Amino acid sequence: MNVATIDRAPTANRRVLVVEDEPMVAEVVERYLRRDGYAVRTARDGEAALRTVDEFEPDLIVLDVMLPVLDGLEVCRRVRERSAIPVIMLTARGEETDKLIGLGIGADDYVTKPFSPRELVARVAAVLRRAEHRPDGDVIRAGDLRIHARGRTVEDGRGAIDVTAREFDLLLHMARHPGQVFSRDQLMMSVWDYAHAGDTSTVTVHMRRLRAKVERDPSRPRHLKTVWGVGYKFEP
Repeated sequence: MNVATIDRAPTANRRVLVVEDEPMVAEVVERYLRRDGYAVRTARDGEAALRTVDEFEPDLIVLDVMLPVLDGLEVCRRVRERSAIPVIMLTARGEETDKLIGLGIGADDYVTKPFSPRELVARVAAVLRRAEHRPDGDVIRAGDLRIHARGRTVEDGRGAIDVTAREFDLLLHMARHPGQVFSRDQLMMSVWDYAHAGDTSTVTVHMRRLRAKVERDPSRPRHLKTVWGVGYKFEP
């Protein structure tokens, strides 16, 4: 029995974009991914990464945080504005704040340098497996509510729901993290990109307007729930 062939079979035709400005690290990661059967493209800075996403159409992105031109967090944020491509972030910094910010803007996993290339490849496989279970890849369903990430539209059993760009960003961010409780400060940082939130009343206002559009009974919401004294969560 050829074990190596069996291990590589599920990766056939899977494309991985590696965004890393350290040539040695990029070369090692690329070699291990190719050995497991992935098609790999590399980019050395944030702007090149965004161009390559359009050209290469990867199934997953391995994204370093510390990059020239645009850093990895900004690249991840821009990717998330238009796509649900899974993202694994790499960083030489192990601070918890980096991890929370990275996951808060839509990263699917987080690996701190130095790391084992074999572990990273295993994480890639695990994240891709989870992504396979996302219906239609770009559509999040909750009851009869459907959120189309790429098309940036929302609909339910009644038809299309007219939401503003910011309302959509807020709904999509919460729907991508079902059951997770977000404080207003966290939502200001992740959705409005304000590192120092200050007045968070805008979150309250947007949540009220979003409930009026999405919920059948805004006074008894099924999806956009308030966690008293903490913030909000999305219940699918």
